[in-house]
Amino acid sequence: MKKLLLSIVCIAACNHAFACSDLLNTEMRILDSAQTQNLCEYDGKTLLVVNVASRCGYTYQYASLQKLYETYKENDFVVLGVPSRDFFQEYSNESDVAEFCSTEYGVDFPMFSTVKVRGKKAHPFYKKLKEESGVEPTWNFNKYLISKNGKVISTFKSGVKPDSKELISAIEKIL
Repeated sequence: MKKLLLSIVCIAACNHAFACSDLLNTEMRILDSAQTQNLCEYDGKTLLVVNVASRCGYTYQYASLQKLYETYKENDFVVLGVPSRDFFQEYSNESDVAEFCSTEYGVDFPMFSTVKVRGKKAHPFYKKLKEESGVEPTWNFNKYLISKNGKVISTFKSGVKPDSKELISAIEKIL
């Protein structure tokens, strides 16, 4: 009986692993931590992936991103924040990034380690985002909207605010 149960658990786990899209099948380190997380954990959820920075003219968008997350998280919507120093506007110490996001904006959506988001040295996840969407971040707070089946649906430049009608409409359409 134990072997049968173990086999069923293994089959279910293996099927889930294969069901995850290639885009999401990526390991990322959690901000200010040694722990990693495979983005397949977000399979079946609508995602908004944003390359963020703490000292940018668009940093105020953290407040709207947090509100967006709080509004739609019950509908399997998640904001994923990915700090980057590609544009020289992020703290060099991840603990400073984590503290800033938490104390200044009350961010509690998932935040990942500081990575490169453009060019040859971009993190593998951002290389996949560029390959699938044809869009590479040109500045901080670039946004990728990803469907529940792990496909990039839309991209939004930095100037598109998280509480804009354009972005909210796109999110609501695929929830």
